Amino acid sequence: MIAEFPHPHFDDSINREMIRSEIEGGVLLDRLPHGAELEVETENRCYRIRNCGGGQVLISGHPRFCPEPVLVRLHGSTFGGSILRRLFIGRGLQLEFSHPEHMTIVTSPIVDIRGPA
Repeated sequence: MIAEFPHPHFDDSINREMIRSEIEGGVLLDRLPHGAELEVETENRCYRIRNCGGGQVLISGHPRFCPEPVLVRLHGSTFGGSILRRLFIGRGLQLEFSHPEHMTIVTSPIVDIRGPA
């Protein structure tokens, strides 16, 4: 198991969703080697992510925020609310990262993760 779920302080529905995101496939960024690349497909875009270590990634794939690779701090994945799975990229969740010019960005839900390439 990737994380310490079920969490005793979370509602059962949240614990179920967290466990489901692990079963359906997910990646902990800090377990990837530096330089490893992922292709993360969301409902609206396809992102290319390269692990730079320390929670930083080069990301590209959005025509406005990152048409070319840009170094960002990857926070992790969320359901779109306040619960964040730190440094985790998981199907059904939304990727959250800090962009140097555009502040915090939250993607549409992730539908597929390919890699490391």
